[in-house]
Amino acid sequence: MEGNRRLERKVAIITGAASGIGAATAHRFAKEGAYLILTDVNEEALKKVKDQITGAGGRVVTKRIDVGKEDEVKDLVDLTLNEYSKVDILVNNAGVMGDLAGIDAQDGDVWHHVYDVNVLGAVYGTKYVAGIMQKQKSGAIVNISSVAGIRSGAGGNAYSASKAAVINFTQTSACDLGEYNIRVNCVCPGLIETGMTQMVFDYAREKGKEKKLGSRCELRRYGRPEEIAGVILFLSSDDASYMTGQALAVDGGNTASLNLPGMKF
Repeated sequence: MEGNRRLERKVAIITGAASGIGAATAHRFAKEGAYLILTDVNEEALKKVKDQITGAGGRVVTKRIDVGKEDEVKDLVDLTLNEYSKVDILVNNAGVMGDLAGIDAQDGDVWHHVYDVNVLGAVYGTKYVAGIMQKQKSGAIVNISSVAGIRSGAGGNAYSASKAAVINFTQTSACDLGEYNIRVNCVCPGLIETGMTQMVFDYAREKGKEKKLGSRCELRRYGRPEEIAGVILFLSSDDASYMTGQALAVDGGNTASLNLPGMKF
């Protein structure tokens, strides 16, 4: 596997690793020399990712878990310790969209599910690696938020609120763990073609409107999972050794302006 080996023998847990940003991150980390623990609720897709990485010489262990269930997250971290005896990196990537219901049609069950996965998944993961990283006096945690957590218009109410919560949790965790040389940052992707957003892309292509996807971004295009994986790699590596508590928008410039591209006054 080719790469700069920036994560040589680092042990990394990646949730939601069966597709999209999670899968792209797994592939990138493997090229950089990381030993991987990958999880997702989609076992079949997760196995394909594992087979691709091991076929290229990478080292991977997989386990199906629901990150919204605390006992399953604890089991995942215990598995990591049994396999590798340490945890250097945690990428809390697993997420769900919820719905696009208006404010007068909110469903509490949807909110609970979205928060269980998007917020508590990150909370539980951080909780169970924190003690390990504190003993090591080192570690990097990267949470995946969204531009929807920065500004409205990029997702439904529950999704957007959950991603804003992830940003704040990133900041509070960074404050709690900084003295132990544990860095906590988050990435806020813009419009990226993944399994979670596939319906948007399929609809646009069906209607002949694919060129409009990403048109409100300053770069005039949507992003690729690999572009987000590159930023996750940076935050997980020693190149970001003096960064913590930060939320990086990787969105083609979408959040840089309140106006449409080319319409600034």
